[in-house]
Amino acid sequence: MGDDKRLADVVALAQGMASARTPRESWRAAALGACRALDGSFAALSVWERELGRLRVLVNVGERAAGELEFPEDEAYPVHQFAEITEFLHEQWAAGGEPNAWVETAEGTAAGRPGYCHQRVAALRRRGRGCCVVAPVVLHGRAWGELYVARPVGAAVFDRADADFATVLAAVAAAGLTQTELLEEARRLAFTDSLTGLANRRCVDMRLDEAIERYREEGVVVSLVVCDVNGLKRVNDTFGHAVGDRLLERFGSVLSLCGAMLPGALVARLGGDEFCLLAVGPPADDVVKVADELCRRAAELELGDGVACGVASTEEPIGPVRSARRLFRLADAAQYRAKAERSARPVVAGREGPDDPVVRLADTPADEAGPERRRFRGRG
Repeated sequence: MGDDKRLADVVALAQGMASARTPRESWRAAALGACRALDGSFAALSVWERELGRLRVLVNVGERAAGELEFPEDEAYPVHQFAEITEFLHEQWAAGGEPNAWVETAEGTAAGRPGYCHQRVAALRRRGRGCCVVAPVVLHGRAWGELYVARPVGAAVFDRADADFATVLAAVAAAGLTQTELLEEARRLAFTDSLTGLANRRCVDMRLDEAIERYREEGVVVSLVVCDVNGLKRVNDTFGHAVGDRLLERFGSVLSLCGAMLPGALVARLGGDEFCLLAVGPPADDVVKVADELCRRAAELELGDGVACGVASTEEPIGPVRSARRLFRLADAAQYRAKAERSARPVVAGREGPDDPVVRLADTPADEAGPERRRFRGRG
């Protein structure tokens, strides 16, 4: 295999991983790039889960055998079944060597006792493959996992030059995986509230815009619950902001627990003492039940004075919802009324008939609503 082709294969693998937008895309690009570069028929990328003592397969590409899924949920192998893992990923490297790839064939070799056949050789035979090359993937100075490429029975067996090239490909894949980790961390920071670990306002704005678009095009039900934690100022003034932060964290946990009752719901902290829950698909009544449960659980928290909760849903008689901003204003107005009335249950926009005061409040311009009207936050 010429040097020019191998250089082109390395570049192709690096470019494929650089264009990946998610971890799965990055894993697949690494496996596919290595499979093509080494003229393999199958490739897999696995991560070494040290705390569980196992290799977990992240992706399988190429000619998959029966039962091999592209992105398996539970394909994992105890490391103790692979004697070569300890040797190549730990012992040789720890002794000052480099993490080099190695080759296995379906013929196997004797190792210590007659008839010895370790698991990787058995797997080659079971899946109709003739040989494989296994390259350790190293991230942040330690073994992260392995890149595995196989050829079918009858194809040329990988040689030492192939193993050396696989080592290079694994290093390129490691660089791509590091980039993916950095991008994921940046994405997490951009869309996550640092105190509670919930989604933040930026994430809600983006998801709500997408949800309203689906509502307009497909008629899918979109419901928004806006919450205001009661008593946060009193807690801060009496016990200090560290205790106030603990109240917000605990309420965030309660909100997350209740949100899990609605498939695919997004729970978020908007800022300060304000939180929200966005549900796309479930009926409005289901969302109201969850909001009711949220109020009940929030009232049982040791700190604070419960929560004021407002609900707005496209399934309710609230008039046309042409923008995310209007649904937010409706939920906000419902929450404002719940707070003003010290309601122990959620207030739902549109449930008091054609002259519902919540809808009227949400649709009244701020400069015409008088001093009691809450200044609504401007959102998309």
